[in-house]
Amino acid sequence: VHHALHAHGAIRHVRISSNSRLVDGVFVHSRCFTRDVTDTLKLEQERRDRMRELALINRRKDEFLAMLGHELRNPLAPIATSLQLMALQGDDSARNARAREIIERQLGLMTRLVDDLLDVSRVTRGKIELHKQPVLLSGMVESAVELTRPLIDKLCHKLTVDIPETPVQINGDPMRLAQAVANVLQNAAKYTNIGGQIHLEARVEGDELFIAISDNGIGLAEDSRETIFDLFVQGKALATQAPGGLGLGLTLVRNIVSLHGGRIAAFSDGPGKGSKFVLNLPLTGPQAANDSGALSGMPSARGARPLNILIVEDNTDTAESLEAFLALSGHSVRVAHSGAAAIEMALCEKPEVVLLDIGMPRMDGYEVVRRLRTEMETDSATLVAITGFAQARDRKRALEAGFDHHLAKPLDLRKLDDILVQAGGVSFLERISAA
Repeated sequence: VHHALHAHGAIRHVRISSNSRLVDGVFVHSRCFTRDVTDTLKLEQERRDRMRELALINRRKDEFLAMLGHELRNPLAPIATSLQLMALQGDDSARNARAREIIERQLGLMTRLVDDLLDVSRVTRGKIELHKQPVLLSGMVESAVELTRPLIDKLCHKLTVDIPETPVQINGDPMRLAQAVANVLQNAAKYTNIGGQIHLEARVEGDELFIAISDNGIGLAEDSRETIFDLFVQGKALATQAPGGLGLGLTLVRNIVSLHGGRIAAFSDGPGKGSKFVLNLPLTGPQAANDSGALSGMPSARGARPLNILIVEDNTDTAESLEAFLALSGHSVRVAHSGAAAIEMALCEKPEVVLLDIGMPRMDGYEVVRRLRTEMETDSATLVAITGFAQARDRKRALEAGFDHHLAKPLDLRKLDDILVQAGGVSFLERISAA
């Protein structure tokens, strides 16, 4: 292949071939053929680049799946050991209480891992939905710090926060924004040796909010400042690093920030010199109202009476554990293990609240809720979907079928408590904590 200068000044790639004609061994003439192969070579180069890119993604995917198996096994071991100890210890309440704490903590870890997997699945398919509303900076930062405080304290880091005293408001999804800031804080904590320094600073410049999170941790190599936001990329773990991460956090941050019309960038002077992540988000203007950072939408008044509750769940262990928990606070609880039994029991018992599993055999929760809505005895009951299907489209389908609320498994007991209070019932969390 040779280079040729085009009449318009562009360099083209050409392939030249020739043949000569001889008569009785005497040269007569020669023919030369030229063919422009610029576009062909360009396509071939693009194909090679794409193959290298796919190979890199495939290698990262394999590394990720191996790490996923390891991370999911980590919490299973203490859960299994704790359950065996509880069985051997009998009525030793102090030791059983410690075992229960371990199980709860590891269950929370597994839930976060699954949540990250679901979130990254939504991101790659463009399925993340934002529920935007006015969000105060102070409340968002407070929520993010609260989410990461256990890890920061465990590693003995010192966290300093510097945000404007004047209320700052943006328009966004409060849960997702807090998740984004928390993920960056968690990343800083995990990649900083014990006793490190982490600093969160927020400032307003023009019509943008900048949130900078810096640390004195292991830092970043120059070639990793962009790839660190890619899927399946995770930094080298520290010996002191807390377990429980899949390397998806920064990928989620970049996508959440992008969905809010913002950007994130990573900075570092090199390995061993710490890192700085800067998020910028568009502002909606200052907020003059009281900036308390309190969560909105929660019921302010607490109910004062037990409720008649029906649990519909084909998994016996799940049903019995939930029944026992609700019964502790004085609620009258009945259990049905199939859709048909649920309808029969509901017509007889007239429950005020029905906690209904969706994924049951023969008659699923959608059919049950439609039947209950047509019966006079249950048409005014509070119907709550309890399901392992937790995506936005699952919630939408449940509400369209006739449910009042949609809760994902494992249950967030605070959300369930709020639903029961809204229905006029006692708060089981308050009653249990008082006891």
